[in-house]
Order: sequence, then C-alpha cells, then structure tokens
Amino acid sequence: MTMSRIASVGTANPSFSIEQKLGCELMKKHYSDILRPRSVEVLEKIMEHPSIRKRHIAVDGILELISFKNETQEKRIERFTRWGTRLSCDAIRQAIDSAGVGLEEIRVLVVNTCTGYVCPGLTSYIIEELGLSKNVKAFDLVGLGCGGAVPNIDLAQSVLGAQSNGVAVSVAVEICSATYQMGNDMSLIVSNAIFGDGAAAAVIWNRDSGVELVTARSLIDPVHRDDVRYVYKNGHLHNRLSPHLPEIIGETVPGEIQRICEENGLTPADIRHWAIHPGGHKMLEQIKSVLGLDEEAMTHSRNVLKEFGNMSSPSLLFAFKDVLAREIKPGDWCILVGYGAGLSVYTYLLRA
Repeated sequence: MTMSRIASVGTANPSFSIEQKLGCELMKKHYSDILRPRSVEVLEKIMEHPSIRKRHIAVDGILELISFKNETQEKRIERFTRWGTRLSCDAIRQAIDSAGVGLEEIRVLVVNTCTGYVCPGLTSYIIEELGLSKNVKAFDLVGLGCGGAVPNIDLAQSVLGAQSNGVAVSVAVEICSATYQMGNDMSLIVSNAIFGDGAAAAVIWNRDSGVELVTARSLIDPVHRDDVRYVYKNGHLHNRLSPHLPEIIGETVPGEIQRICEENGLTPADIRHWAIHPGGHKMLEQIKSVLGLDEEAMTHSRNVLKEFGNMSSPSLLFAFKDVLAREIKPGDWCILVGYGAGLSVYTYLLRA
C-alpha cells in the first residue's frame, strides 16, 4: 500500500519588505506619542538582533504601512481577506507546478489561519480565484496558532484517504500585520518586532514519489494557554506572549520530539533533516540545547527567521521547502515541529 507523501511545497510573500533597522525607525517616529522610553529600548534591542534581517508585510507600499495607526478593524479584515487569498493562490500555483499536477486534480483543500476570521472562510475565495471544482472537499481551520501547518497536513492526508487519483492541498496562511497593535505591553512590542506575512502550500498525494508521511503527534496543554495566544480588546486581536515562553518551549517541545522518535524506534540523532517552527531566536536555542542538536539541524529554521521573521503557521513549511531544496537520500528521516497557541505542540515524522 502506497502511503501519503508530500510531493512539493510552494511559498508566497507580499512583494513589499522592510529591513529591521528602517522598521524600527518608523515605529519610533510614528508612535512617539505612545511608546515609553523602556518600550523603545526593548524595541531597539529586538530589532537590532541579527537573527531577523527583514520581514514581508501585506501592504502595497510604505505609506500604507504607516497608516496602520489609523486602520479600522473593517479595513483590516478586508486586507486580511484580499492578501490571504492572493498569497494562498500564489503558493498553491507554485506547489502544483513543482509537483507537475493541474488545478483540476485538487480533490481536497485545507486552509489554516489564526490572524483573521471571515465567513465563508478563505477556502471559498481560493476556490473562486483558482477556478477549482465546486465539489472539492474544503476545510477552514482556525485558532491553531503558529503550529497549525502540521495538523493541517494530517487532516488533508486523512481526507484524501487511499485515493490514487487526485491530490490534497494543505495551505497555511497568515497576515500577521492584520493583528498589528501598538502599545507598551511587552507582548505587543515583541510581536511588532518579529512577525511577518506569508503563505505556504503543500501538495499531498498517494504516489510513489515524495516524502512519506509516517506519523503525527499532538499535545495541547491548557496550563500554558495564557502564555501564548490572541486576546480580544475593543474588538481587535492583541497578541499575548509570555516573557517565559522560550523556557516553556524548551520544557515542552523537546519532550514531544523525543516521544515521536521513541514511538518509531528512533532517537533525535537518527533524524537527518529538521524543519522546526522559527518562533524566535531564543526558542530555537532552547530546543537545540535540550535535544543536543548541532547547528546544521537549525539551518533551515534560522534561514527562514532571518529572511522573513516569524510568519506564524507558514514558517514551518518555508523551512521544509528549504529542506527539500537540499539533497535528501532514500531512507532519510525528517521531523516537522510546530508549536504555539494553546499551548500546542505538533510533530510529524517523515521519511524520504
């Protein structure tokens, strides 16, 4: 029996990007009436860190970026919908072109996002934009946070089942800038300094080529729910990130990685390729240290963080695309690791 495999990954970002130094200067200039000296100090420290060079933002230019200060919630949802649809479609087109399949072969479409809510969901807009079959099995997943790409893939391959014809497409898309809020809350300062916008799509099929989806594992720990989540204030989403989050991740994520390895008769040392959600420099350092990984294991995640920042759920697939661009030998093991709101940790073991 042929197991489901990831055939390809496509990614997309807004064309507008801004380097951290300029972004920091713009924030200090346009929010001087809001930011306290301590907030400015923290903002500068984070944005001067070499782990992130630039981020892509879903705007048409710098004037629209500056106008965030006066952006209404209605305008934000419109921007989320427009850019979420556009980037998702761009990522899907790239992924199916890479896999050598046509739009007419898409039987399953799963889209996850946590940075905006529309009803009907983004799948409706994507189906319309790409001209997909109106009978495609479509699912919109919300609230999964930064780790959402992994349960998305797990659902997509489950729905595809044992079909030998057709493919499933798994899309993670986040317009993090649609949740932008400025204030002296350290959660907001950190969020405004590290998050960017993007989308990624994976083609899943039941054919003999690609990377085999072996097994998935999930952990939801409500004890840490308030350490990483969105909260509503005055009708707007505000990101909440505990200052202790790197330590919490270090105490939680490595254990889940070790468990999925043990369940399959492996150890972390047997894993040749790693795609870890690049939530931030400190979180990657915690995972690396606890598991005793070498720097090569962190390469893909660090590359994504440096060039795109933390894009929430698509980030993991950006890292996996980087893995696929390298030489993967038959039999090589790979692990996808996503973590975020909930607190949730999602792992997927793959084999070439």
